[in-house]
Amino acid sequence: MVARWGLPFPPGTLDAMSPLFGREGITEIVIIGYGPGDLVTPAVDEARRLAAKDGVRVGEALRAHEGRYWSYVCDLATCCPAEGTPYDLSSSQIAAEATVRGLVALPNREALERTLAPVTGPVRLAMRRATSAAIADFQARVTAATDLTAFTGQFVSEALTRVHSALETHSDGGRLNDAEAARLGLDLTVMRVRDEAWTLMDDSHALLWKDLTRRLEPRFIPPVASLLAMAAWRSGNSVQATIALERALTADPAYSMANLLMHALQNLLSPTILQGRLPTPAELDKTMGPPCASWLLPLINLLDEEDPLPALE
Repeated sequence: MVARWGLPFPPGTLDAMSPLFGREGITEIVIIGYGPGDLVTPAVDEARRLAAKDGVRVGEALRAHEGRYWSYVCDLATCCPAEGTPYDLSSSQIAAEATVRGLVALPNREALERTLAPVTGPVRLAMRRATSAAIADFQARVTAATDLTAFTGQFVSEALTRVHSALETHSDGGRLNDAEAARLGLDLTVMRVRDEAWTLMDDSHALLWKDLTRRLEPRFIPPVASLLAMAAWRSGNSVQATIALERALTADPAYSMANLLMHALQNLLSPTILQGRLPTPAELDKTMGPPCASWLLPLINLLDEEDPLPALE
């Protein structure tokens, strides 16, 4: 099991480790901090104090910086010299296996954040036009509807079909065009539609939700960024999950799914708690009941909002 924090962090940040130790039956940990001593040492000290309090053995505690590492638990000059022990990441077995598997280690968190950053320039302008067209089509249809309940049922049915189709497209190595992406962005604001995507969740779906998190207009980001966070969390990529949730909560600080997942991450909960607990589509139908016009309110409330102008690059 791996847990990660950015440095520096405020006092008490590691408190969530105590219940984790008990819940997972952890008896030994290894602590590694990256950076200069004045940044790393206070955090390592806090982690060691917490481990001692909970009766967990610290097998090793290291600081790595600029190609060298130092041990906090070994003071033998023969194996842990004061000037540190040099290491070469490029020649390690891990580096070789990562290269074979097509994995690339990003230099820092900011580089990872850029992989989820909104698209800009002509791509953003094209998505803005596609979103405007999708909104205009929805508004025309809902205005012409004589029975809003029946219209909601039809809209949700079509939206669920689009969700399944989008997942199949990405599973086959394809990508949604701008019009398809924009329509799906509107669809997923409806809770019943978003929750179906949640119940169907598979680690491979992360590519779709990552693509939409980058392409959709800001007001439509919370559902897809939350779904990306769920997929990333399930696969053990908690850093990407946290960044995705930050995107969601920047757009809507009150978005409940994003807040629930952020709580789970901050408290070091394992995604295995969801095994066997996610409802099936049929169970969603039973719980939520037949479609009603109020299901569309989250979407309708977004239609009059304006997104910031895109940057030109």
